[in-house]
Amino acid sequence: MSDHSRTLSEIAAALGGELQGNGQLRIRQVAPLERAGEAEIGFVAHAKYRKGLETTQAAALILPRSLADAWSGPRIVVDDPYLYFARVSQLLNPPPAVVRGIHPSAVVLSPVPASASIGALAYVGENCSIAEGVVVGPGCVIEQGVTIGEATWLHSRVVIKSDCVLGRECILHSGVVIGTDGFGIARRKDGSWEKIPQIGRVVIGDCVEIGANTCIDRGALDDTLIGNGVKLDNLIQIGHNCQVGDNTAMAAMSGIAGSTKIGKRVLVGGASGVAGHIEIADDIVLSAHSSVTKSLTEKAVYTSVIPVQPHIEWARNAVQVKHLDAMADRIKQLEKRLNELELKEGEKNE
Repeated sequence: MSDHSRTLSEIAAALGGELQGNGQLRIRQVAPLERAGEAEIGFVAHAKYRKGLETTQAAALILPRSLADAWSGPRIVVDDPYLYFARVSQLLNPPPAVVRGIHPSAVVLSPVPASASIGALAYVGENCSIAEGVVVGPGCVIEQGVTIGEATWLHSRVVIKSDCVLGRECILHSGVVIGTDGFGIARRKDGSWEKIPQIGRVVIGDCVEIGANTCIDRGALDDTLIGNGVKLDNLIQIGHNCQVGDNTAMAAMSGIAGSTKIGKRVLVGGASGVAGHIEIADDIVLSAHSSVTKSLTEKAVYTSVIPVQPHIEWARNAVQVKHLDAMADRIKQLEKRLNELELKEGEKNE
């Protein structure tokens, strides 16, 4: 295994931050505060985790300025410890080296630059544009007319359907499928279905990361658009003609129905569902398990899930839910009757 260790001085020189203590201490790996040990660096992001400083065995820490003096060991003091920790982790854990060139078992029908890597049993169709430094992992399928930007990395068994576009420096994890047909069907009079050809593309911006087994459908007529910097977790479904704005992040098992427009910097919690043909404005946060059935235009945190409760309580409440319409009608009648009584009482007092 290659040694990517750095001294604290080298880390601070590369990433910034205020180094306090032994700058020659060599750091080999990052680790959680409670588990970090020899040659490992941990972090504390917030003062509420201060107690962990009393027991940590970390060789060094990344601390916020508010805790700069709360620990006497070697430390790097920064404004955003969590972000800095992520960058240290990148520094100590660079991507594995790849073998440039085309594996003998791959089938490649388009020109590929010498800096690209095409893995075993991969397929690259005709009329594709593969940029410098692209990595196509084992078993990937890239159909005809696909464009892939510089330094984009496709892990094993990724499928890119015809004419789709990927920007530069994207990461697609195993099992991702880009550009399959959207759920476009028209109902016949006898109740059966007629397929609607999906003739749009999927166009993905720069620096997008897509988790394992996530699927993005091609547009029915217009393109499905994924903006720059979007981060998608595993097992996400994005329907045809959707638009996802720059730097939006979605957690696992979320589903976005067709023709929905998601704004910039939106955060979507795990297992959330968004109905089709609606809009979600910029900077909105959806809590996990939320169900969105109408457009959201005001920046806020939205939640629709019912918290877990003992089954007997849930069953009791579910019975009451069945009678909500009748209860609402009864309340209206009571309000009407109360208004009539108050009016009669007022007339009597006059």
